[in-house]
Parts: sequence; structure tokens; C-alpha cells
Amino acid sequence: MSANVARSGDPTSVGIVKELSPSQVRGVIFASSLGTVFEWYDFYLYGSLAAIISKQFFSGVNPTAGFIFALLAFAAGFAVRPFGAIFFGRLGDLVGRKYTFLVTILIMGLSTFIVGVLPNYATIGVAAPVILILLRLLQGLALGGEYGGAATYVAEHSPRGKRGAYTSWIQTTATLGLFLSLLVILGCRVWLGTEAFEAWGWRIPFLVSLILLGVSVWIRLTLNESPLFQQMKAEGKGSTNPLRDSFGNRENLKVVLLALFGLTAGQAVVWYTGQFYTLFFLTQILKVDPQPANLMIAASLLAATPFFLLFGWLSDRIGRKPIIMTGLLLAALTYFPIFRAITHFANPALEAAENASPVTVIANAASCSVQFNPVGTSKFTSPCDVAKSALVRKGVPYTNASGPQGRDAQIRVGTTVILSYDALAPTAKADGAAFEGRLEQALSAAKYPAKADPAQVNTTMVTLLLFVLVLYVTMVYGPIAAMLVELFPTKIRYTSMSLPYHIGNGWFGGFLPPIAFAIVARTGDIYSGLWYPVVIALVTLVIGVLFVKETKDVDIESETLAAH
Repeated sequence: MSANVARSGDPTSVGIVKELSPSQVRGVIFASSLGTVFEWYDFYLYGSLAAIISKQFFSGVNPTAGFIFALLAFAAGFAVRPFGAIFFGRLGDLVGRKYTFLVTILIMGLSTFIVGVLPNYATIGVAAPVILILLRLLQGLALGGEYGGAATYVAEHSPRGKRGAYTSWIQTTATLGLFLSLLVILGCRVWLGTEAFEAWGWRIPFLVSLILLGVSVWIRLTLNESPLFQQMKAEGKGSTNPLRDSFGNRENLKVVLLALFGLTAGQAVVWYTGQFYTLFFLTQILKVDPQPANLMIAASLLAATPFFLLFGWLSDRIGRKPIIMTGLLLAALTYFPIFRAITHFANPALEAAENASPVTVIANAASCSVQFNPVGTSKFTSPCDVAKSALVRKGVPYTNASGPQGRDAQIRVGTTVILSYDALAPTAKADGAAFEGRLEQALSAAKYPAKADPAQVNTTMVTLLLFVLVLYVTMVYGPIAAMLVELFPTKIRYTSMSLPYHIGNGWFGGFLPPIAFAIVARTGDIYSGLWYPVVIALVTLVIGVLFVKETKDVDIESETLAAH
């Protein structure tokens, strides 16, 4: 790739974006997008391997708490993304787009590689999860600076009327990065076998990131600075304090808040429901084997990815807002029936057993805990907690009923009643073995499956339903980069657009899997976790429709706010 791919004419000339040839713009898009795909690959490896990482690094707690803890460690990377957005956004507005996302990819790649060589809990104890979380924090900081830089860089090379189409290529990178991570994981699983992969082979995808890092750094070094940024600097119009100009200015802060609550919060929960929660739902709740689950997810991603480009292109013609708001509405209206249909086609035996012999936990509410353990210290030892933990581990949906105070919790499977036990009692070991035996017998008699039967999984229908969920993702995500870029002036664009994007995707979206899984563990209803994305999507829809203005015709070379 030519080192002059991003250079055209005098950087101080007006309208420099329009002077770039189509081949030069395509070169910018390719270079920016490919590097960003690799960075998303690094970031999402952890999420794709959450179940294995739970066993490797959080084996000191019970399985339910361990998995939630693993999801929270995954979410830790999202938690710090807004801080990365502030730090690297400021840097990008002060010194340039190119150098900033060269730094971010170095941090991301090296952190991912270290995860691949990090000893597990059995080897170094509590230091293992602590170091893992620190690495996740570094990844989150890096990603907080990456997306805003890539989106801004491409948009500032794009002519008016094509920004939606050009920036939509950046929008494919997260999905392609996830898809690439799934492919590498599947390849390693098939090559090594499940046992070897879960014992040590899971490290290989993390180690591969070192090769991807080398390619990505080379790609980033071929780029020149954004022409609009060069022009702004040459004319002395740059911001000397991007943070103050972005968030200390009341009018700009209002646009930042509208971008968060009227665009990115809803977009984020739709994204993470369609591309991450579906994997957890299939493997942890419906007990579908990881390999076919990953294959179905990967197929749906591959089929839906071109729609990012379609909706980005369409947004240049009919507007960004109508497409994003329609995606939010469809998601909120159809999530519950779609996920019920996934259960029907992925694990019909579970659906049939639940209808024929529903399971109920009968206990005094005061004796039941919320099984959400972010620090991994709670043991959940009361009879109620023991009963619920057992059912969650087995992927058995249940309802709750109030029981008399002072009586041990019980599980009712159809007409069969199994008494729970106190895990702190002197006879807990014997009581636990007897309880597990009775529960297994009752569930087996009621035909609750231990896992989804591969022969009964309707792969075609499940993949089609997953495709619909990812299609919603393409609607809300395809046009949003262009819209965020168009909301803010050049001198504070990197900082201003990065923060609402990463609060939305890092906090509202990144915490979706552990929050939804904890809701399911609390209620026993395998669909109850969907209330979180549905409510957030509806709130964003209302705010977006009422208060967010269309931006497709905005001149991004102007130094005034698009909201005006």
C-alpha cells in the first residue's frame, strides 16, 4: 500500500476531502478497517471464550458465580472504554488521528498476547484473575481510543453524500473481528479436540494476536494524517483544550448527552443482544454444544455483514435517523418471540419438558439471595440459594413461589417435590449428594434434557433467527458512525463522539451479558434477561425520535454544531 494513500493536494486548501480520488479513499477505508478488525478480534476473543476462561481463572468459586464473575471481567474492559475515549480522544484532537490509533493497537495487541501466556488460577491463585482483569482494563482503554479515531479518520476522507457508505465499512469491523475470533476458535477446537482445547489450546487464538499486531502496525504506518485535521492545524483553528470545549460547553454537552441517550445506548444493547447474548443463551441456558453454537453464530454474522454496507449506503439517501430508530423498534417488539423460537428450534426437549412438568422453587423470599457476585466471595449456602444454583447450573427454567418461614426450600418438578438443604450444615456433604441424586432423577423422569440433543437442533431455523437478530444490529449500527461524526465540529470531533459511543457501548452494552444472566439466575425465567435490552431500546427510541436531529446533509468541514 502506498504511503501516500491519504495525501491529495495542498492540505491547507478548502474542500480537500473532495479532491481525493475514489481509489485513494478506498485505500484509506481498507487500511483503517483492516487494522480495526484485528483490534476487535483481540477484544472479543475473551467474550467468545468466557465459559472456558471462567473455569481457568475463576475456579475458586461455585460455577454460577464463576461464570457471572467471568462475564464481569469481560465487562471490565467495557467499563473503562469511556476513560480511553476521553484520554485518546483528547490526544487525537491535539496531535492527530493517525498516531493515536497506532498507539491504541499496540496496547491492545500486547495485552491480548499476554493473556495467552498468563498462568491460570490453579497455578498462581488469585493473582491470575487479578492480572487478567488488569489486562482487560488495558484492552478497554485502547478500544476506547480506537473506534472514534477510525470512524473520524474515514469520515474526514469521505465526500459529502457518501459518508454513510464509506463509514459503514468501519461498522463491519466489530462483526468481522468477532467472526474472525470464532473462526480461529473453531479451527483450534477441530484441530486439537475439545478436551485439549479447553485444557490449553484456548491460548492459541490469543497468541495468534501477535502476528495480527505486526500486520496492523504496518498498515497503520502507511497512513498519513486526516486532510481535515491537517487543514485545521495549518489554519490555527485546532482546540487547545478538547475536553473543556467538548464537555465544558453547554451546547456541545447537550449534543453529547443526546448522542448517548438518543442513539448509542439503544444501539449498544441491540448490538450486544444480537451478537453476544445469543451465544450465552445458546450455550449456557439452552445447553447447545459450543461448536455448533459458534458455527450458527458465525453463519448468521457472515450472512448479515453486507447489510452494514447496505444500511450505511441507504442512510446517505433517506437519512441516518429513520434506519436506526426502525431497528430499535423492531428489536424491542420482537426479542421475546424470537428467543422463544430459538428455544423451540435449538432445544425442543427443554420446551416440551417445561410445558409438561414446570419447575417451581418454593421458599421464603427472605432466605433467597440475589445470585450476582461481582467479587466472587459469596457462597450462596441457604436452602433456597442451593436450589436455585442447582437449577441454573443445569439450565432448567423455573418459577418462584412463596413458602412458609422456617421451612427448608423445596423444588417441585411437576408433582414431584425435592427438599433442598443447608450447605453449611454438618451433614452438608451427604445431604448434597442425596439432593443432587433426587433432583437428577426427578428431572430425568420429567424428560428435562441435560443438554440440547444435536439431532434435534434445527440448524437452519436457529441460524435464520440469529440472522434476523444480527440484521437489527446492522440497522442500528451501520449508519451510526456517520451520524456521530456529523454531530460535532472537527476540532473536538474525536473527543466528543468517542465518549457517548463508548459509554453507550461500554456501559449499556458491555454490561448486558452479566446483567441479563444475573436476572435469569434470580427469576428462573430464561427470557427475563431480555427486559434489559428491550427497556433501554425503547427509552432510546423515544428520546431519539423526539430530540435527535437528522445529520446526513451536514457539512463536516463547518466549525458549528450539527444540532444547530
